[in-house]
Amino acid sequence: VPHGATPVEKRAIRQSVLSAGARRAGLIAEPIAAAIGAGMPITDPTGNMVVDIGGGTTEVAVLSLGDIVYARSVRVGGDRMDEAIISYLRRHQNLLIGESTAERIKTTIGTARMPDDGRGASINIRGRDLLNGVPKETEINQAQVAEALSEPVQAICDAVMQALETTPPDLAADIVDRGVMLTGGGALLGDLDLSLREQTGLSISVANEPLNCVALGTGKALEYEKQLRHVIDYDS
Repeated sequence: VPHGATPVEKRAIRQSVLSAGARRAGLIAEPIAAAIGAGMPITDPTGNMVVDIGGGTTEVAVLSLGDIVYARSVRVGGDRMDEAIISYLRRHQNLLIGESTAERIKTTIGTARMPDDGRGASINIRGRDLLNGVPKETEINQAQVAEALSEPVQAICDAVMQALETTPPDLAADIVDRGVMLTGGGALLGDLDLSLREQTGLSISVANEPLNCVALGTGKALEYEKQLRHVIDYDS
């Protein structure tokens, strides 16, 4: 569940699982599951930061001794990136595209960093010309995509910096040494790790299977339930 889920939301999730026939229902915080799935040593007495970039939100969390020391959820994720691309093309090229086209742009040539040559790769896209209402085909390049995504990328960077500033000094020093782990589908955005590294000065890594980290971490928590029982909430 998201770290910011309310008691009512948690109760509803738990009740749904029990109604489906489970004997008991345990909840695990999404940042903890993501960190376990990424192979982070969350039970160590050191600070670890995980940034889980999902479709609707990005969760930034600092973990130590198997617990969440700091967590913040910001409404920036893959969906917001798609919206930014749609808005950019509407403003700059008078072109209306759908969500599926924006998703294709993001996954094909999406980048968080301006290309070295000032242009980068490009693809052809189709949409509707807002001036005359007829179908139109045009080209978009990586430099334009980087410009379109600058706001959501900056929001993620700001959330990371705020987490570091709020974290106790000893744990913050650990994060400076160990770096930050990116998980979630949004972590696959091209050069996002490099962009965050340039802006924060921290070492940024992308998990091996960022899309599956939460699922993998939840599975590991159940597999090693005795060792990780303190991260699973079985309260009624």
